[in-house]
Amino acid sequence: MSTPTRYRVIALYKQLSYLGREYPAGADYFHKKLKGAFMKNKDLTDPTEIQKRIDLGDYVCKEIEAMYHINKYRAMKKRYYEDAEVENIQAKLESTNWATGSSSGATSSSAHRK
Repeated sequence: MSTPTRYRVIALYKQLSYLGREYPAGADYFHKKLKGAFMKNKDLTDPTEIQKRIDLGDYVCKEIEAMYHINKYRAMKKRYYEDAEVENIQAKLESTNWATGSSSGATSSSAHRK
């Protein structure tokens, strides 16, 4: 393996190791799989085969990053819609007079607190 290829493989390993810290199944699980995959391919000598593996590793990096972005987006969306639903419920409760069963806004909720 040539020196630039060696450095590229090491950089790929480091990048994947860094990305694996937040893996949903756990960092230990990810690192075991990562090490196993790299150890399985440690005896490759054909430059085209090594390049294919590097390209596959780059693809996996992009997929993991995409998964993290989707998870972050879903969490933000969930928080946003939960907050909006809470505000809608509070607005409905404030506009409804629960004591008389009417839904007119004539009596405010502050009048009930006095």
